[in-house]
Amino acid sequence: MKLDKHPQAEALIFDLDGTLSNSIPVHIAAWHKTCKHYNCTYNEEITYQLTGAPTILFARRIIDENKLEGVDPMEMVRMKQQNFWNSVDSLIKPIDAVVDLVHRYYGKVPMAIGTGANKKSAMMQLEKLELTNYFDAIVTADDVENHKPEPHTFLKCAELMSVSPEKCHVLEDGELGMRAAVTAGMHLTDVRPFINS
Repeated sequence: MKLDKHPQAEALIFDLDGTLSNSIPVHIAAWHKTCKHYNCTYNEEITYQLTGAPTILFARRIIDENKLEGVDPMEMVRMKQQNFWNSVDSLIKPIDAVVDLVHRYYGKVPMAIGTGANKKSAMMQLEKLELTNYFDAIVTADDVENHKPEPHTFLKCAELMSVSPEKCHVLEDGELGMRAAVTAGMHLTDVRPFINS
């Protein structure tokens, strides 16, 4: 079983964290380190439930679950992001099955990144993976107001590539992103069976 473009698709849209980049364990470690500072615990299930959502939603969930009082969620986000950024160079690795698809279709069809990460996190990872120049569009959490599971991230990718949504093929590992792709009317592949086998 090989990962490939849908035969009717004319453009590819890739999620980043957990799809192109093996960053999920790095995010989990960054959250544990952040929560240690706040003397609270990080429930790793949050990662899988909210993958694709902006970091502020994670922070609010942690504050709520741990009943933290007087904690500024934006300050928690800043600390977590710094912890993550400090680890990118040493810990981020490509997810080969998906990156191979990027290399295979580069120059043949338009390609975009549609991620819930902020721009700095996204660009740091793409630079580390040596993929910065492969994409016609990069849409991050900073570029849309309504994040996954809303379809806006992927619809903006389609718009920037000048390809209609029904001719786009999304590759995702997160439940929120998959819902966004379906709502956008795009072809969808859950990459998890290809990268966990």
